[in-house]
Formats: sequence, structure tokens, C-alpha cells
Amino acid sequence: MDTNSPADASAKLDQLPDAVAAQAFRRLVQHLQHRHDAQNIDLMGLSGFCRNCLADWIMDAGFEGDKSAARELIHGMPMDEWKAAHQTPATDEQIAAMQASVAKNRI
Repeated sequence: MDTNSPADASAKLDQLPDAVAAQAFRRLVQHLQHRHDAQNIDLMGLSGFCRNCLADWIMDAGFEGDKSAARELIHGMPMDEWKAAHQTPATDEQIAAMQASVAKNRI
């Protein structure tokens, strides 16, 4: 019997205490707030999600602010300020990698 199926992994994740999951999430966000060199387009190209996705996910989970407030929470500053200070123009290769990666997302 395969005990490493995606369903098994998801069930195990669902058993993770909320406090532990919340701390891990906060650490991920703090890490991304520190690593401005990790561009959203590159995160999307490698993993199919980025800071903006995290903002959308906290809204889906019940965050009471609007999209702008969610993005500010995740970026650590207003989105326009973050983009002006840290976002670089995307190359054709980055866009292609992002599109291929996002196509693999199951949700």
C-alpha cells in the first residue's frame, strides 16, 4: 500500500496543529519580506505561487481586509511601494517559466 500519496500527505498536513501551521506561515512570510531578491515572477516560475498568492490565500481563509491590505501584510509595505523598490521587469523567459509552472497547479 502506498503511504506517500498526495491524499495521505494532505491528511497528515490537516492534522498539524493550527498554532504550528500559523508559526510556519509567519516564518515563510517574514522570510519573503527579507528576501526581496526573490522576485514574484521567479517564485511563480519555480513553485506556481508568489507573495500575491499568499495574500489571496489569507483572504480566502477569512482575512477581513481588502486585497490591498492583504498584499501589504504579506509584502510588509504597500504593494506600490514594494514594486517600486524591489520588482524588476519580467523577461520573456521568466514569463514562459511562470506560465508553465502555473499550468501544473491543481487548485
